[in-house]
Amino acid sequence: MTTPHALTGLSEIADRYDVLLCDVWGVIHNGRESWPAPLEALTRFQAEGHGQVVLISNSPRPSQDVVAQLDALNVPREAWRAFVTSGDATRAELARRAPGPAWAIGPERDNVLYEGTGVVLTAAPDEAALISCTGPYDDATETPEDYRARFEGAVARDLEMICANPDIVVQKGDRLIYCGGALAQLYAAMGGRVTMAGKPHGPIYDLAIKEAEALLGRSVDRSRVLCIGDGVVTDVRGANAQGLDCLFIASGIHGGAARGQDDLVDAEKAADLLRAETTYARYAMLELTW
Repeated sequence: MTTPHALTGLSEIADRYDVLLCDVWGVIHNGRESWPAPLEALTRFQAEGHGQVVLISNSPRPSQDVVAQLDALNVPREAWRAFVTSGDATRAELARRAPGPAWAIGPERDNVLYEGTGVVLTAAPDEAALISCTGPYDDATETPEDYRARFEGAVARDLEMICANPDIVVQKGDRLIYCGGALAQLYAAMGGRVTMAGKPHGPIYDLAIKEAEALLGRSVDRSRVLCIGDGVVTDVRGANAQGLDCLFIASGIHGGAARGQDDLVDAEKAADLLRAETTYARYAMLELTW
């Protein structure tokens, strides 16, 4: 695997791509505030006629429910044209398993995921036919180990877990918090069956490409699609599995591990982060800028 090409701005390669599949959390905001530089880059990519931006997020909620969060974080609608989430892709998985019932792990705000799927929820694991996990009940205080004892009985009953957010951690303000993927990782390590539709898995990319084709009014040339993200095991691995070019954003959850001189990315350090997970990105930046 070769070293990614270090970019100083998206403008260097903008004319090579018709579609950007851009991650959200960790690239354009941190859950508390949005960042002007990446929003300017996405806005200019579209405004200057290069192509279309499809936001692709591992949020466990349907995309229409997350748009309000983007608006509240002052993410301009001019920065994107379509939005797909892991929640969108997961709803189809849940509908195929309806009525369940499902032991729903996650905060109540995520229950919009189940509307219209036909899945019945239960708070009692012993009554469940499957597990649906959007994340910890309280991501401010809980860790995966808080669920080990409860998972033991579910593994013994061979309950399948549908995980709506494959992310292990995300940056929230200046903290890293656990996501659904961390619980799914523990469940699988204990011998449980896990199904996921979000990044790096195929269903969410199928939805994103379909949205891009609707925007372009034609079939997408996959050689002209660029994935942008900071998650090595989600964004980068997903791009690799789909045969799509990737721009690795090497800050956020990685801190200063890939920082070089003049606050630019050190391509070799970024490559080390990627090689650790047997992944590859064509390009790397510390943060998305134009």
